[in-house]
Amino acid sequence: MAENKLKWKDLPGLIKETYTEWNNDEPWRQSAVVAYYAIFSLPALLIIVITIAGSIFGEAAVQGELSSEIGNMIGPDAASEVETMISNAYTNQNSTIATIIGIAVLIFGATGVFYQLQQSLNNVWNVEANENAGFMKLLKDRVTSFSVILVIGFLMLISLLLTTLLSVLSDFIVQHLPDYLLYVFYVVQFLVSFGIITLLFAMIFKILPDVDLEWRTVWTGAIVTAALFVIGKFALGIYFGRANPGSAYGAAGSIILILLWVSYSCLILFFGAEFTKVYARRYLQPVNPSKHAKQKNTHKAVGTDNKQQNNQDRSAAANKRSDDAPAQKSGPEIIYVQRKARRPL
Repeated sequence: MAENKLKWKDLPGLIKETYTEWNNDEPWRQSAVVAYYAIFSLPALLIIVITIAGSIFGEAAVQGELSSEIGNMIGPDAASEVETMISNAYTNQNSTIATIIGIAVLIFGATGVFYQLQQSLNNVWNVEANENAGFMKLLKDRVTSFSVILVIGFLMLISLLLTTLLSVLSDFIVQHLPDYLLYVFYVVQFLVSFGIITLLFAMIFKILPDVDLEWRTVWTGAIVTAALFVIGKFALGIYFGRANPGSAYGAAGSIILILLWVSYSCLILFFGAEFTKVYARRYLQPVNPSKHAKQKNTHKAVGTDNKQQNNQDRSAAANKRSDDAPAQKSGPEIIYVQRKARRPL
């Protein structure tokens, strides 16, 4: 299939079709389900990430960095609640068997949110698991979810390394170099942060859904999603800081803030996934299910295809009515009788 190129005049139609697809896939319900699973998976997930990144920087330093980031995004109360979750999740095991069981439960709990996220992304791509997949598919999904956790831990490690390096460079610039270079440093810091977020979304789009995506498709969607996420994070920070939606829930306000933040972030993630699907369908090669999945039976006609189908159906119905209608006479019927000529006598 010949590939088209995106033109500026096509952008409004692309965004409109993306929004239509996104709205048809029940994003609010899907994001609420993922947020619900995230609350139960969050302590185990944070422990694994802290353990991976803390192997170099120390768990206390990583936990402090996480609390700082969460405080900037959601607020100090939510950051304090997350610290409490982490502290309560650390329990001393008295035996080897208890330790093994604890680790298994920890991994299973941490992968729960990504397993649900995988189901939501499969809904975006309109695919589902094969009926004969069975236990091996479930095991594969859990291993896939755990691999995403490892990626997050690795990215957290890279983020801390780069943050430390940039902090040292910032101090050096302030002391020895002109002030205008400090603005260049801020731009570099933003680009580094944006690159890490883009890489995270690229891994999610590539690993989690049961579809075979090319990397060029993945990177296109990841960059757009990262840009939307950065804008959304800034907007959510202002909203949480001024509106304080968790204040009406008293002691449960911090949990409500975490639920809202995860839910809104998932809305952005799903919109980015829908954009990736629409962009691939319009301008790149078609995306096929993986070997463990299949296309859903329900077909979603969207955009111009849907309008064309409706027009064809209406035209066919009109033609059928025209063929079935009895023929009507347009006027009086005139019969000409040819008279036989007489013979002369």
